[in-house]
Amino acid sequence: MASSLRHFAGLACFPAPASAGAGVSGATCLLRRYTPDFCAFAALRPIRPAAAFSAANPLASPAEHEQRQHRQQAVPCHDGDPSAPARSPSPSPPPPPPSPAPLRVGIIGFGNFGQFIAGGIQRQGHAVLAASRSDYSDYCAGRGIRFFTSVDALCEEQPDVLLICSSILSTEAVVRAIPFHKLRPDTIVADVLSVKQFPRNLLLEILPLGFGIVCTHPMFGPESGKNGWGKLPFVYDKVRVAEHGDQAIKCEQFLSIFEHEGCRMVEMSCAEHDRYAAGSQFVTHTIGRVLSQLNLKTTPINTKGYESLLQLTHNTVSDSFDLYYGLFMYNINATEQLDNLERAFERVRQMLYGRLHDLLRKQIVERVPVTTMSSGKLENSRSNSFATPLLSPIITEENKHVSSVTSVASPTNILQPTASSIRQ
Repeated sequence: MASSLRHFAGLACFPAPASAGAGVSGATCLLRRYTPDFCAFAALRPIRPAAAFSAANPLASPAEHEQRQHRQQAVPCHDGDPSAPARSPSPSPPPPPPSPAPLRVGIIGFGNFGQFIAGGIQRQGHAVLAASRSDYSDYCAGRGIRFFTSVDALCEEQPDVLLICSSILSTEAVVRAIPFHKLRPDTIVADVLSVKQFPRNLLLEILPLGFGIVCTHPMFGPESGKNGWGKLPFVYDKVRVAEHGDQAIKCEQFLSIFEHEGCRMVEMSCAEHDRYAAGSQFVTHTIGRVLSQLNLKTTPINTKGYESLLQLTHNTVSDSFDLYYGLFMYNINATEQLDNLERAFERVRQMLYGRLHDLLRKQIVERVPVTTMSSGKLENSRSNSFATPLLSPIITEENKHVSSVTSVASPTNILQPTASSIRQ
């Protein structure tokens, strides 16, 4: 065997003696150069099934079967071999987009409603900055809210959203006093007024073009929303908001505050809102104000309906009259609703008086017989709960001394006339 290899490779395969020349020692062995790389063909070897191996080796143990399968599956190739199969790296999932930073919401007008809205903003993890004519520094210090004594100082902090929570009557003066040059040019200005066309047109008139405008109306307040905002309607209108960029992201963050609080989000135009609000909110406040003039009191026999009226009166009177006046003055549909209420009340009154007129006319014109009784019986009938006078007796100077007077019929006599009256 050695002679055959020596014959195949030649003398240059083997190291030359030390006495040999340098050229002989640097010769390349043909056998070593052309020896096939059996590692490259390892993947091409057929893998004999385990069943065949078991049949060929019936005396092999189960451990030997597992070792045999392991050797068949493993390919003894080095990573550096060009014949090794290329391993494509598994694509890693793209990193999630970074969540936007919490908003910094500046509230102008930090009264009862402003404080109520600030609670929901903080519950959603956003920061609140507040400015108001009254001093709420102690209130804010205990709740992690930064309070500013002036709107100028608040605007120098450049909040992401400027939320106007002033009264309807003072809104125009408040908006015109805001130093917009101290804010970022993409700041979002929003309001929570109960009317919408008025603040929309006002903000479009005063705000620089780059500012975003979102008109909103939470259809609830500190009393109706004290147990949570779930399923309570929140109306909004993106009057002027960029479709892309930071302003669009901040707008969605701001609206998501109310959405995550459970509100029923309702997007509609400001004009449509005012039409609906005049027929619901303004009418509700009007009825409550009218009932308050009756000075209604609770009774030992309150019905559920009467309890609702008492609660309605309490809720509407708890709001300031300026709010009610603002609902009337700054909603172009309120006057129409007020006229409708007046006409509706007049129709109901005519229905009542019309029924009474029919009963009286039946006695006067159709001459329905009336019962004649003595004065003694008349006195007794006055104490009777069924003797309700509908027509006062007519006593002239001539018959004022007559012992008997004509009494009016009881309701049962009017509603159930005698047979003789029916014949007439």
